[in-house]
Amino acid sequence: MTEKFFIREATLFDLDAIHRLNTNELGYDYQIEKAKNQLVQLLEDQRHHLLAVAEDSHHQVLGYLHAEVYQEIYADPALNILALAVNRLAQGQGIGTALVVWLEEAGKSRNIWTIRLNSGANRQEAHAFYRRLGFEEIKTQKKFVRVNR
Repeated sequence: MTEKFFIREATLFDLDAIHRLNTNELGYDYQIEKAKNQLVQLLEDQRHHLLAVAEDSHHQVLGYLHAEVYQEIYADPALNILALAVNRLAQGQGIGTALVVWLEEAGKSRNIWTIRLNSGANRQEAHAFYRRLGFEEIKTQKKFVRVNR
């Protein structure tokens, strides 16, 4: 049975739920205190960052989406999905789709018409989901990181 849910902007009160989704669904083991500091900064930057959660009628967060305004010199602005996670027990109920639709509407209100994302090569189910939503794979790339300490 599909439970009803609604999409709303994320708040700091969603920290624990977002942290659980990042850990359990996305596999990111990041200290919650650091995550709190990041979330505080992101929520204050609403011009550049968009965060939403899907919540059920019992106020349980089922999923979330984090996107940024992505601007380059050589292309029109886009919204870049940085994270999209839905609790595996709630997957298949339209929550991920609803979060992407929420982002599309947020983009339209900013006159941004493109959504982009990167997805790990091993996330085959996520790739199928994105294709069902009309995303097209346009290139393969490698990710490089340099940490300066």
